[in-house]
Amino acid sequence: MRTSSVLALNPQGFHRMVYHEWGNADNDRVLVCVHGLARNSRDFDDLALALSRDYRVICPDITGRGQSDWLPEGVAYDIPQYLGDITALLARLDVNKVDWVGTSMGGIIGMCLAALPNSPIRSLVLNDIGSFIPQQALQRISQYLGDHRFANPDQVEQYMRRTYTAYAGLSDQQWRHLAQHGHRQLADDELALHYDPRLAQATQAAQDQDIDLQPIWQQVTCPQLLIWGDQSDVLNAETVAQMQQYKPELDLYRIKGMVHAPSLMESEQIDAVVRWLRDHRNR
Repeated sequence: MRTSSVLALNPQGFHRMVYHEWGNADNDRVLVCVHGLARNSRDFDDLALALSRDYRVICPDITGRGQSDWLPEGVAYDIPQYLGDITALLARLDVNKVDWVGTSMGGIIGMCLAALPNSPIRSLVLNDIGSFIPQQALQRISQYLGDHRFANPDQVEQYMRRTYTAYAGLSDQQWRHLAQHGHRQLADDELALHYDPRLAQATQAAQDQDIDLQPIWQQVTCPQLLIWGDQSDVLNAETVAQMQQYKPELDLYRIKGMVHAPSLMESEQIDAVVRWLRDHRNR
């Protein structure tokens, strides 16, 4: 794994977005993996390793998370900002086309990019995110965001085990990995989660209504795999059925009994993504 960063622009200046890179740097087949709202790039270590022979895999810490800079006060964490940041990243990578794996928020970013004219997105894997997000799911998510404090990494791990119930199938080593990369140390030696607490403000502002992404998603023409935890409150059965009806060619990977959002760290999930990407790579 190699680590680098790119300067991106916000209304008050520049900020640094860190990304991790796997595989041959000369490989012209590039895969971008983007995490969920309060997560970070290290969620994709296992998937990136599995795909590093096929792809140059790029895993950014979206601004405000992980090792990337926080946005200054007064600058919103929103999709237009993330699209600009990713555009700067793609320019740094000097590539015309990329494949995309996006979990939750990362899927929304990929969807928005793929919907644009002359999009660089060649194929799109949407992990438990679709064309409609119910208000109730946004309210649940907003409840666990915030400025949580911990005395030690074990407390961080226990918090994550309680919060991310979709990750129940992970090994103890994987949980330690998430806790290690999911916290930051404060000046008073307390630990906090590895994101800007202001992320909660953006989610709270959006939780008063459903989010309808149908007009955007309908503009996406590249091949797509929809990963669906069939007990997810973010991606419900009605939305999946509507997406399949509108685009019968949509590939679906259903994970029975899974809530939002699959980790993509379990071997069965990794194998499904690898198979789908390899299949479309060879077309």
